[in-house]
Amino acid sequence: MKSIVVRWILGIFMMMGVCFLPSCQQHHASNYHFKKTHVEEQSHYTAEGVASWYGPGFQGRKTASGKRFNTHNLTAAHRTLPFGTKVLVTNLENDKTVEVEINDRGPVKRTKRLIDLSHAAAKKLGFASAGITKVRVEVIEKDKIDG
Repeated sequence: MKSIVVRWILGIFMMMGVCFLPSCQQHHASNYHFKKTHVEEQSHYTAEGVASWYGPGFQGRKTASGKRFNTHNLTAAHRTLPFGTKVLVTNLENDKTVEVEINDRGPVKRTKRLIDLSHAAAKKLGFASAGITKVRVEVIEKDKIDG
């Protein structure tokens, strides 16, 4: 009789844990996202690193923002900047610049790259044939976008 009661109580605790576990995970995930993007939502974000480009295999597929990828548009993937953010990318090897919109997530962490650009953006920066280059990425302030 005692073992049945113990099993019943353990069963209740396990069910309670399963019920509360998803809400805990969601709470922690949202806090992590906020901490990671809060600093980068400011208009003074600037970073230097390696850029690469992606394109043909992704043409027409949905990006993380839900928009369809078009290798001919001036777009980019960044790990944390909010979708729709306009950034100025400068090729540090030739000083060419291009304005792109963040509409996807990437590059993957293991590459240690800062940003993935569309093929059109890579061509404007003059590194499409090389595949990668050193860049500076700066969020464009609202008054610069408006003119």
